[in-house]
Amino acid sequence: MSEKLDTKYVIAGRSKKWTKGVVNPPVQRASTVVFNTVAEKNHAMVNRAKQTLFYGRRGTETHFALQDAMVELEGGAGCALYPCGTAAIANTILAFVKTGDHILMVDGCYEPTRDYCETVLKRMGIETTYYDPMIGEGIRELIRPNTTVLFTESPCSITMEVQDLPTLSRIAHETDITVILDNTWGAGVNLAPFEHGVDISVQAATKYIVGHSDVMLGTAVANEKHWDQLREQSYLMGQCISPDDAYLAMRGIRTMGVRLKQHEKSSIKVAKWLEAHPLVDHVRHPALASCPGHEFYQRDFKGCNGLFSFVLKQSDTKATTALLDGMTHFSMGYSWGGFESLILANEPRSFNALRTIANPNFKGTLIRVHIGLEDVEDLIHDLEEGLHRYQDALNA
Repeated sequence: MSEKLDTKYVIAGRSKKWTKGVVNPPVQRASTVVFNTVAEKNHAMVNRAKQTLFYGRRGTETHFALQDAMVELEGGAGCALYPCGTAAIANTILAFVKTGDHILMVDGCYEPTRDYCETVLKRMGIETTYYDPMIGEGIRELIRPNTTVLFTESPCSITMEVQDLPTLSRIAHETDITVILDNTWGAGVNLAPFEHGVDISVQAATKYIVGHSDVMLGTAVANEKHWDQLREQSYLMGQCISPDDAYLAMRGIRTMGVRLKQHEKSSIKVAKWLEAHPLVDHVRHPALASCPGHEFYQRDFKGCNGLFSFVLKQSDTKATTALLDGMTHFSMGYSWGGFESLILANEPRSFNALRTIANPNFKGTLIRVHIGLEDVEDLIHDLEEGLHRYQDALNA
């Protein structure tokens, strides 16, 4: 019988060959691996890509345990590890493109992903076309003979559009295009990537995998067709992580199930409270009908988390500053996925720089929040007080 997800959180990556009889895989630090015989060295050389100790950059048993855990949670054939989420994104794309290629990038992507396309890839002679997150069947018209990668992010960064991944993947595969998904919001468990046609699932494991805002980490889990190429290309680019960070990610996985459930419960309660607030134009939480692509969320996702956005009816920098500056439990900070609540504001004009063809075109300030593990009533009170300050500043 296949284990349920809550059981997988506990047992993933805990094979006896890694734990050696203790509960957690030990932290194994190594650069050089030494061999007693030529036969041992030759065996390691032949099996260096198959979780055999060979050289520190290929990984230690601590890394192998985390890689196994990620494959057990997401599916796929193998997992590459990177020092941050952006490194995972950049190196995964780079593993499947060459000069003269063309890629399709979702217009709502994480800002550093766009910057990478516009600087590094452009300098290498790789062209990027941005597409509307809600394009669906229309993606077919953007495919060229030299299109090699379709990059998706669902939901999108900041504006939270949920994409129709099965449709996009089906069309991409008609011409053998590699489909990459930034699956950080889905945490690899709320959206099962390989069930929806994705070839490679990338995460900023900094977020919910680690879960405590103290480790930078990226992962990319690939299907069997793409695993060898991703693994070897990433190795050649020098990508590796510390075993201590791998250990902390494994520790985070153990509690990810209960954390995600609490993030989900609290975020939906806060989102519904905001939806009824007179200063709020609409809420962009995938679990609510007001979010673009909500129907795809209902169809494809098993749950949500603490990250969503809401849009105010007006845009006023002074009022927004008054809201943000007096928060008690929400801190301003980049990233998300930790135990703490976070808040950031985006004025409508900022999307003119962030978007090419899919500007969301709302008039009010967008506020992105991460609902942490604090008591939800305290968080609602904090937002209520902030919106009072916002209103007072508008009236001043």
